Amino acid sequence: MSDQALSDAANTVAGQLQHKIDQRQLDVPMLPEVASKVVTLSQDPESDAAKLAQLIQSDQALAGHVMHIANSAAYTPNASLVSLQQAITRLGMNLISDIALAASISAKMFKAPGYESHINYIWRHALATALWGKEIARVCRRNVEATFLCGLLHSIGRPVTIQCLLELAKKNDTELTEQDMQLLEEKYHTPVGIAVAQRWQMPQIVCESIEFFHAYENANLAREQTTMINGGAAFATHLLKPEVLGAAALGELPVLADLNLYDDEIATLMDKKDDIKSTMEAMLGR
Repeated sequence: MSDQALSDAANTVAGQLQHKIDQRQLDVPMLPEVASKVVTLSQDPESDAAKLAQLIQSDQALAGHVMHIANSAAYTPNASLVSLQQAITRLGMNLISDIALAASISAKMFKAPGYESHINYIWRHALATALWGKEIARVCRRNVEATFLCGLLHSIGRPVTIQCLLELAKKNDTELTEQDMQLLEEKYHTPVGIAVAQRWQMPQIVCESIEFFHAYENANLAREQTTMINGGAAFATHLLKPEVLGAAALGELPVLADLNLYDDEIATLMDKKDDIKSTMEAMLGR
């Protein structure tokens, strides 16, 4: 991106944002404590269903949300689950962890007046990426659970960048044009995303999948997860905006070849479109 494409006000704000990134002074939203503990538990081989149930029950609103999602048609068509322990036993600890994470981290965490619709789309796309990433991981016979977390947070830098830009513009008593916001979001969402993941003390594979999302071939520790969520993001775009990425164009993307996906495997993934959409809507509480 050429900074010459930016307005004078945007160049000033961009300089201030870069300074905050360099000095580790970004105003990062607080990660809900329960979400942090869910991540820790999901990474701990010694944890068990009882500990997860106890953690979720410590947050009454979250517990209710998790039970609502667990009893949705996407997971339990007969809506017969009556306790968290029962939900964990029926659906599995890993799936309940995913539901709890998606329920505790949401678009509502961000304060960006005028950009609510855009941030809601970013969040829907991130959740769809996480769900598609899991399906791709299953087809590729790779780690399913780590891929969900990486997919969920791969674009976390976008809403935080938007929020920071609006706050800086307000402090400068100026306004940024829509073009300014788009250009600056594209330029800064990766370094801001890395900073957020580090501040939230996310596992290294999450930080690396954010850093190399746009160049997954350069990833090291999390190369498989980064490639799979890149492919998952493409399926998510096709799901949410098929007019932007049609089925034919999706099938020709280099990332699907890099994942060694055959035509029949891609067709199998495409058949999951309705299931992914209903699961995403359930996780969003709709």
